[in-house]
Amino acid sequence: MIHRDTQVTAFGSCFAQNISNHLAKRKYNLTAEKSPDIYISNMGEGMVNVYAIAQQFEWALEDKTIPDGLWHGYKAEDYGVDETIRLHTKKALLETDFFILTLGLSEVWEDVVTGEIFWRAVPVSKFDESRHRLRVLSMNETKEKIEQIYSIIRKHVPTAKVLFTLSPVPLAATFRQISCISANSISKSILRASLDEFLREYSEDLGENLFYFPSYEVISELFFNKFGDDGRHPQREIIDLIMNMFEGTFCESELEWSKIEQSYKEMRERNLKNAFVLR
Repeated sequence: MIHRDTQVTAFGSCFAQNISNHLAKRKYNLTAEKSPDIYISNMGEGMVNVYAIAQQFEWALEDKTIPDGLWHGYKAEDYGVDETIRLHTKKALLETDFFILTLGLSEVWEDVVTGEIFWRAVPVSKFDESRHRLRVLSMNETKEKIEQIYSIIRKHVPTAKVLFTLSPVPLAATFRQISCISANSISKSILRASLDEFLREYSEDLGENLFYFPSYEVISELFFNKFGDDGRHPQREIIDLIMNMFEGTFCESELEWSKIEQSYKEMRERNLKNAFVLR
């Protein structure tokens, strides 16, 4: 489905960034390469909740007014609601043939005055206890936002294909008064179950215009020793395997599935041995 001239727009959590880098190295047509100035290109990996992803589609394609102060980078820098960026984003989205959208977490910060959700946690310098609150998105509203994203794409870019993935990267911390391990499990479960419910309701589109790629399951279910030294980001060779799995499935490529499968078997055996050595 993805040929060298197919325009691919990937944003959301880490998988989107990894697949963008992978496909760019192989000379596929990436929005992140063509339009590096737009937010979904230079801050796409930071839009990890369904509201943040939906905002970009609503803002660019539906001309929704977004309040200032919601969008911040990794160092709390402000990303303004810039009209030039909006128009560039709109052009990029309308030219997209294949969307890859990666969901990351369900724990979000909300501005109760506007009802809007932040990209990330509220910067300390902007935090107002009377105005900002933490909440965990419900399955119902998560599914509704996924449906909204998909319907906006179908409305404005009807020929585009849409693929959803779920990030395997766990929370580094939680603002809830529970264990971070528990908070992460809940966050991922809400996203995965909501995605499955959405995909079941849109089963007539599956395999044609709508797809799910199991990067989350590959890491969580197939490898015992999953993460690098930080305990959060997958080992590089596992990431490379998943990228090759994606390319072998969706792209016009010289990769052979028999070699990908052999690589997986060897890696899984090596991973298991290393896990027991580490123990």
